[in-house]
Amino acid sequence: MKKIIIAMDSFKGCLTSAQANEAAEAGVHDILPDAKIIKISVSDGGEGLLDVVKNTLHATEVTAPAHDPLMRLMKGVYAISEDRKTAFIELASVNGLTLLTKTERNPWITTTFGTGELILDALERGCRQFIIGIGGSATNDAGIGLLQAIGFNFLDDKGQVLGQGGNILEKIAMIEFSKVYPAVKDSRFIIACDVKNPFCGKMGAAYIFGPQKGADEIMVKRLDNGLQVLSKVIVNITGKDIARLPGAGAAGGTGGSLYAFLDAKLKSGINLLLDLVHFDELIKDADLVITGEGSADSQTLMGKVPSGILNRTQKVHVPTVLLAGKVKDEEMLLKAGFKRIFCINPPNLIKTQMILPTIAEENIRQTVIYLIQNLK
Repeated sequence: MKKIIIAMDSFKGCLTSAQANEAAEAGVHDILPDAKIIKISVSDGGEGLLDVVKNTLHATEVTAPAHDPLMRLMKGVYAISEDRKTAFIELASVNGLTLLTKTERNPWITTTFGTGELILDALERGCRQFIIGIGGSATNDAGIGLLQAIGFNFLDDKGQVLGQGGNILEKIAMIEFSKVYPAVKDSRFIIACDVKNPFCGKMGAAYIFGPQKGADEIMVKRLDNGLQVLSKVIVNITGKDIARLPGAGAAGGTGGSLYAFLDAKLKSGINLLLDLVHFDELIKDADLVITGEGSADSQTLMGKVPSGILNRTQKVHVPTVLLAGKVKDEEMLLKAGFKRIFCINPPNLIKTQMILPTIAEENIRQTVIYLIQNLK
């Protein structure tokens, strides 16, 4: 083998995409020291997007004050492209679920306001293109907080300006646009998301994702009712029907509102990243692609990083191997087109050891050594 592409997703809570790639590269070079290896940091558009664009596209990290899901001030981080025209923003970095303790999770009050503050900061720095990864949110406010931060006002039926959180959704009757930051209308927004759920209904944002964000059964119904109310207001104002739009339910309805109010394009996170790094060109003369993720199962085939990569490699008949810390549904994954699937962890390894970075890196290296030696 002369050319091998390595594009591993992060192993959450253990290794970044770049670290997993380096471990796999070490394994290849142990057996094939002269092989040409191209490492590509990848993400599905949620957590890890900033690492990917910094490692792969040489984007520059920027810090700015922003508010977390409970409106506590923190240091926000995003990235700007080399030409200073594009901002890459990860919603989870300021409004993510991991920023809250389990007892703090409450989509009735959590907000995406901080993400809007990062957008505003980037607008003031001259950025006019935005790529926003919206996975991993702690919110079900339909992105209203984000829009408030850049100047939108949401009013009740008495004309009173509403506050923050999912609780305001069912009260929204009017929307004021006069204070929106002027450069917004000249900007382009691309939303990277890895779910296809609609805005509202039984498969929508509240019912599917609300419970993991802290919503009980009663709150889920209230939040979904709020999304239903907002979707009707949006139709009346913009003419856009987002209630059943695939992806509109991402990040508690943020995908739908940004589509409606910012004319945002909703794209698969992994496909967006692969296009940015010109993946199709890189694999044309490759002999092998190695990808991976923390846990591989039937969900892998529903828009996650390895399946996005497999969809590209199958078109040019490049064999693709999948590595994972845990493997289920192996027959289904093989049938989908992966040439081989490997669990990197020995059967007797306990979970507390599996997630140690040094052990995970060595297990990836040893697994890659084995697959290179035995791949036919």
